[in-house]
Amino acid sequence: MNGPPFSFRLSHVDAHSAARRSTFDTPHGPVEMPAFMPVGTQGTVKGLLADQIRDTGAQMVLANAYHLCLRPGEEVVAALGGLHRFAGWDGPMLTDSGGFQLFSLAQRTKVTDEQAVFRSHIDGRLVEISPERAVQIQEALGADVAMVLDHVVALPNSPEVVRDATDRTIRWARRCRRAAARDDQALFAIVQGGLDLPLRQRCAAELAELDFQGYAVGGLSVGEEPADMLRVLEATVPELPADRPRYLMGVGRPIDLLEAIGRGIDLFDCVMPTRNGRNALAFTDDGPIRLRNLQFERDGRPIQPDCPCQACRRSRGYIRHLFLSGEMLGPILLSIHNLTYYQRLLADARSAIEADRYEEYRLEKLRGWGGVVGSG
Repeated sequence: MNGPPFSFRLSHVDAHSAARRSTFDTPHGPVEMPAFMPVGTQGTVKGLLADQIRDTGAQMVLANAYHLCLRPGEEVVAALGGLHRFAGWDGPMLTDSGGFQLFSLAQRTKVTDEQAVFRSHIDGRLVEISPERAVQIQEALGADVAMVLDHVVALPNSPEVVRDATDRTIRWARRCRRAAARDDQALFAIVQGGLDLPLRQRCAAELAELDFQGYAVGGLSVGEEPADMLRVLEATVPELPADRPRYLMGVGRPIDLLEAIGRGIDLFDCVMPTRNGRNALAFTDDGPIRLRNLQFERDGRPIQPDCPCQACRRSRGYIRHLFLSGEMLGPILLSIHNLTYYQRLLADARSAIEADRYEEYRLEKLRGWGGVVGSG
């Protein structure tokens, strides 16, 4: 690492897998990894207060620079004391640059080597984001970790399109690296390359030479099969520096987290626990349950018997009633439960790695889930 205020300490690698137990120190505290970041796109994890997020076991939260620069504007966030004060979260934070949103949300995006030009999905106004502008926005927001601007494309896609986007991602990463000026903000690179394994490896190797403070694997969870994602990780992760955090962006299901940890990934984010929670799906050790179903009407059991969260102090029948009545407490409680479930899953993974029993732990969870995990 580049010294204070950031450091990465790799304390143990599981004896039977590539799973890593590590600590990433930031200006707002340490992150014990493997770790899962709740997604607070607009500066809020939907429906939850910062104390409630902390109570789930979360250490680090993600916000999105694309959304925040469109509304309220990064200057407003800066004027209100920066992203931590704005959001009321005093722990570590990461901002995504918006590359994925340019692919998934923005209207009529035109990408050139210079920049991405698009129409805001909010009001249709023309917006330009270059690599330098992406860094400027994130430095104004002031999260502990900023992401480079990358070029994301849909999968599957033609080899030419994927190669062009990957080469542009590398060029943009160099420009982001040159533009970054804050000592108290780490900049992470993003490996692209679609499902082309040699291209992924080349991208990872070229980015590693640029000496970023962390490395992400991006461009997955965009339509490919889970087995393809795992093949990409197996090819890509060994090319990343062992002394930096490794972050898999936008993934995913509990089973995906455990499979990726076993292949050497340290950090995750995904909307799945909260989005599913708002839609009455709860994660459990026996697989997902849909609490709108009639079978839970008179079910007096908690969602997960050993779970300490607020939702599990109520009955399944009560939470079903909240959803059928349109009460906002239902989505809030299930969001809390699902985030707590994810945080406990990763806390137990950390313990299993330290004890050299990670593979045992992974298989135990898979057996409980029956190999099937809901996607909402």
